[in-house]
Amino acid sequence: MPEDNRRHEAPTRRDYLKYSGVIVGGGLLAGCAGQSDSELTPALTSTETETHTDDETETETDTSYEACIEPAGCITFEEVPETYIANNGEWADMAFALGQRDGFLTSAYMIPGFLFEPFGLDVPPLSETESLSQTSWDKEIFYERDPDVILMDPNYMHSTGWDESWDESDTDEIRENVAPFFGNNILRRREWHDYKLYSMYEALERVAELFQERERYEALAEVHDELQQEVQSRLPPADERPEIALINSASNPNEGTFYPMRTQAEGVELKPYRDLDIRSTFTADHIEAGTIDYETLLELDPEMIVIHWGIGTTGNQNTFSQRAFREQFVTPLQEDSIGGQLTAVQEGNVYAGAFGSQGPLVNLLQTEMAAQQLYPEEFGAFEAEKFPEVSKENQLFDRQRVRDIINGDF
Repeated sequence: MPEDNRRHEAPTRRDYLKYSGVIVGGGLLAGCAGQSDSELTPALTSTETETHTDDETETETDTSYEACIEPAGCITFEEVPETYIANNGEWADMAFALGQRDGFLTSAYMIPGFLFEPFGLDVPPLSETESLSQTSWDKEIFYERDPDVILMDPNYMHSTGWDESWDESDTDEIRENVAPFFGNNILRRREWHDYKLYSMYEALERVAELFQERERYEALAEVHDELQQEVQSRLPPADERPEIALINSASNPNEGTFYPMRTQAEGVELKPYRDLDIRSTFTADHIEAGTIDYETLLELDPEMIVIHWGIGTTGNQNTFSQRAFREQFVTPLQEDSIGGQLTAVQEGNVYAGAFGSQGPLVNLLQTEMAAQQLYPEEFGAFEAEKFPEVSKENQLFDRQRVRDIINGDF
């Protein structure tokens, strides 16, 4: 059907999955525009209503419920969504963790599949992860896939500026004709929004409300809390913790161009470093400069260089290649006349860092990974060649317990 005709038709949403709300300032909000986050609390229980006829009284069960998240607001669903499109991997990760793997349709930017293998989840094939571009939105994908819900910040598509042909009216069209948006830009704070940026588990709780999976959420949160307690109890004193040079994977050692990052910045992508209380080699001036060169790196001479997103830079969905990582980052550092003088390079402390797009499952794995990279004497050395396999004695959480939660056996 031609797109122009379809835009003026009635919504193509599945009849049983309805939602309500009003548009306020580019977001879908229910009730007053001034609602606080604490007021955006969904009703988790169904209600029973009585309908009366001349001949009899019938009791019907109203299964509708609300799920709420800024900036999408409170959305009423008549039944639990069965299928979804995710913007980034962190939302797919959350849905997978809550037992919703079968409902995954596609994603604009997906976590490499090998990071899900320790949890007994299959690797999403490329056909499920390449159909939706990160920077050029195709409405037909949304219409063709016909999801029940879109796990994405509703402002993301028209606010980033990546696709100049897409504006707010296009977002509204998809919301009205296809499915509601349900998400928040939790990856990092961006210049185009000033509303609440949820922590990983605040976001997960709201996705659990969406899919009516409160028990799974609580079980996962318990695993996370136990991991955090274990790590915190074994960290060295604050003055003995290392500083690292966290470099974005867009850096190019062959050209001597490096993008410095904060380790304590807001957003789920840096959660492992915040949780491990890792300090940054870089100052605010370095960050604001945007890029630095070899000379600046040598002046700082960091103890350790970590390539953010590095665990996924080798172009393979099925496995991490330490060889490919070394060819892209380590060897050029070693062979540069200045780079070769860096302490981190000479001592072999250049690591593939966490994949920034992470939900609760991958975060468990990457918190363990970062602990081993940064504190090998306490948590055991990181074995890059075997990753994501980790020797039993160095595992910081029970893989089978997490698999059981995903499968509903808890």
